[in-house]
Amino acid sequence: MSYALILSGGTGTRLGSDIPKQYIEAGGRPVIAYCIEQLSCHEGIDAIQIVAAPQWHERIRKWLGEYDKNRKFRGFSEPGETRQLSICQGLRDIREYALDEETILIHDAARPFLSRQMITECLEAVKGHDGVLPVLPMKDTVYASADGKKVDALLNRSEIYAGQAPEAFKIGAYYEANRKLYPDRIKAINGSTEPAVMAGMDVVMIPGDEKNFKITTKQDLERFCELVKKN
Repeated sequence: MSYALILSGGTGTRLGSDIPKQYIEAGGRPVIAYCIEQLSCHEGIDAIQIVAAPQWHERIRKWLGEYDKNRKFRGFSEPGETRQLSICQGLRDIREYALDEETILIHDAARPFLSRQMITECLEAVKGHDGVLPVLPMKDTVYASADGKKVDALLNRSEIYAGQAPEAFKIGAYYEANRKLYPDRIKAINGSTEPAVMAGMDVVMIPGDEKNFKITTKQDLERFCELVKKN
């Protein structure tokens, strides 16, 4: 069985809004509703856990009533101090009703263009592996700079990829990879796949989706609204 963890605990300060980006209305519905509906309607997802601050639970439950078409919502998890700590809290809660050999699919509520195809490809690719990461190739020339002021090195862009969500992992192995980083190193983790790589887990890459971008800035939100109008 496979379980979706939606990360919706962020405050979205870079967007310059009083409302976290995942709760802003775009295209006639809150941003979070797009991935809720896709995950609920996918036959490969058996339950949905959502990381969200308590003050948003009531509104999210209202949206679930409309967009959780197959009633897969299982419960809320408390946000952590960092994104990875939020993942760990959700992972612990999912382990209360899931088996270690089963799969967790981690997705950002602020990535509304999650497609059915991407969910399917992640769930298929994780079979026989510990984890799956959708990636995009680097199109621009990439440089390294230690101080952010001068160029130190030219990197080989054919060996560099941008990671996306959703990421899929075997629950038990991923839980253990994160547990080993407590109590301090876990706070420095930036990407969901980083603990898996550090633990030597077998993580494979699959092609990402250019459309599946994360809403971070005002420009991202405007881009998303324009794309929704065209669809």
